[in-house]
Amino acid sequence: MSSSPRAKRPWSLRRRLIVQLAALLTLVCLVVGVVTEFALRDFLIGQLDQRLSAASDRGFRGPGPDRRPSGSSCERPPGALYAVGQGVDSLFVEVSQKCGIRAAVLRSPRDGSPGEQVPHDAIPIGDATKLLTLPLDNPRTVDVGKLGGYRVVAKHTPEGGLLVTGLPTNDVRDTLWSLGFIFGGVALGGLILAGAVGAVTIRRTMEPLDRLAATAARVAELPLDRGEVALSERVDDVDTDPRTEVGKVGSALNRMLGHIANALKARQASESRVRQFVADASHELRTPLAAIRGYAELTRRSKENVPPDIAFAMSRVESESARMTTLVEDLLLLARLDSGRPVVHEPVDVSRLVADAVADAHVAGPEHKWLLEVPGEPIGVLGDSGQLHQVLTNLLANARSHTPAGTTVTTSLSTTDGQVLLKVVDDGPGIPPEVLPDVFERFARGDNSRSRAAGSTGLGLSIVAAVVGAHHGDVKVWSQPGRTEFHVTIPAANPR
Repeated sequence: MSSSPRAKRPWSLRRRLIVQLAALLTLVCLVVGVVTEFALRDFLIGQLDQRLSAASDRGFRGPGPDRRPSGSSCERPPGALYAVGQGVDSLFVEVSQKCGIRAAVLRSPRDGSPGEQVPHDAIPIGDATKLLTLPLDNPRTVDVGKLGGYRVVAKHTPEGGLLVTGLPTNDVRDTLWSLGFIFGGVALGGLILAGAVGAVTIRRTMEPLDRLAATAARVAELPLDRGEVALSERVDDVDTDPRTEVGKVGSALNRMLGHIANALKARQASESRVRQFVADASHELRTPLAAIRGYAELTRRSKENVPPDIAFAMSRVESESARMTTLVEDLLLLARLDSGRPVVHEPVDVSRLVADAVADAHVAGPEHKWLLEVPGEPIGVLGDSGQLHQVLTNLLANARSHTPAGTTVTTSLSTTDGQVLLKVVDDGPGIPPEVLPDVFERFARGDNSRSRAAGSTGLGLSIVAAVVGAHHGDVKVWSQPGRTEFHVTIPAANPR
């Protein structure tokens, strides 16, 4: 089974700004370096062309009278070898109808003479011939075999021949390389320095956004979904100046928090009125319901003969009044829990509560199989004994009401990591997946017809969640066909 590729971790705004700044500076340095190299190359080539033109002109003047060599004219080297002022490594190729092709390169003198001629084979005939095909009076840069790069120019001699004069480009190349290394080192150091300074500057510039994020994080941690909320978190005045971008965001966030605070106050006021109404209505309904149930019982216990239909009607009145009394008591308990009334914290032996609740469930549902798993030593918590007993009763009643006869219901109790863990597990048909997310909501039922027939009000599991929450605990449910588990965790009285 192939795993999905890991999503790339998104870059923070600070990191993107630093990288973009470094990339921009690198691009600027690269452009400046390339432009500088080309500009300097053109400048050096221009100077070299001026020297090349002067060297070519000196080559036409030929040797002085006191430097004329012995032998025939074709045995002497090109006239540039005897021209005063020619530079070392200057190249001359001369072609004439009488003497053919002759080539020479000036070297450092050994005996004080102005120059020294190298052997003719120092310039391959192919390279010398290639130089003779150059356009006239147009300096070019060419590669002369082992001699390397030369800047050369071709001109006609007075005798009708051709003289090619060349100067080496080594100095130009070395200067460009030296400049490149120097500029590269300086640019690299500048980039490192600019990156460090930029990182510090961007970090300090982003501090107001960090403060805004911290304020939003504190607001996100508040329990805004229930109870009375004092939303006092606000962005500091230093970050709410509307003349800056961060100030606009901070000011807008403060206005939004103000609107949310007003909405929460309105919601709390509405919920308080509803809770008070439910509590008052539930309290007021207890007395007439008790009277109705009492009169129904009195009629049933009367020694006078009552017609069968009247007796059945009174039994139904008594049954429904009992169910309505249970509903009123549940609503009154939820109203008290919603109002935030503190829970009585006294030592409670949960082991005894579980044993009693399972025994009561066995009497109420003998058609089910009830199992109990508790440790030998007592387990205690701090809380309200009556409310915790109601949690156990509701969980077991829920298992009994929503599973068929013969279902095994296992209740276990244990402690782990300072928490008391209560499990109620049954092997019934399970809770439908579409109902499972809402089982702890009020008046939620998985099967309306069966729930009403069993006398369910739809408040049992919501009371479980409310009571457990008031005891700083948690309740969870897992369900699938053949197994349903309710887990209740409450802090232990003496955590180990």
